[in-house]
Amino acid sequence: MTIQEKQNELIKEFEQFNDWEEKYSHIIQLGKKLSPVDETIKTDKYKLNGCQSQVWINAKFENNKIYFEADSDAAIVKGLIAILIRVYSGHTPEEILANPPTFLQKIGIDNHLSPTRKNGLGAMMKQIQMYAVAFKALNKQQG
Repeated sequence: MTIQEKQNELIKEFEQFNDWEEKYSHIIQLGKKLSPVDETIKTDKYKLNGCQSQVWINAKFENNKIYFEADSDAAIVKGLIAILIRVYSGHTPEEILANPPTFLQKIGIDNHLSPTRKNGLGAMMKQIQMYAVAFKALNKQQG
């Protein structure tokens, strides 16, 4: 499935909810389904700056694809990173960089988060893109 198809799938998924209380509940449920990370990830090396909550993101590069793993100590934030991982994990750096998270606006998440959560979501997306830039450069050097 392409990144765009994953984004469209999430838009449809969120359209089934009538209000933001239901959408927040769904975001939290998605976070609960996130694969647990190894405790060694929960260090300053992987900790994301710019988030009010604690967020850790790691990425692995295998067969020209990036696989993300992440965790947070806050339920909503964990759900938000779960959504980003669902969309971007398992894709090439080029695909990640060519597909901005337009689905976030279509779902309306950006209008229903506090300013600090919105900044945190931006920081998480920026970190995913930074991994993509780094792995793209690394791949060019190796190729």
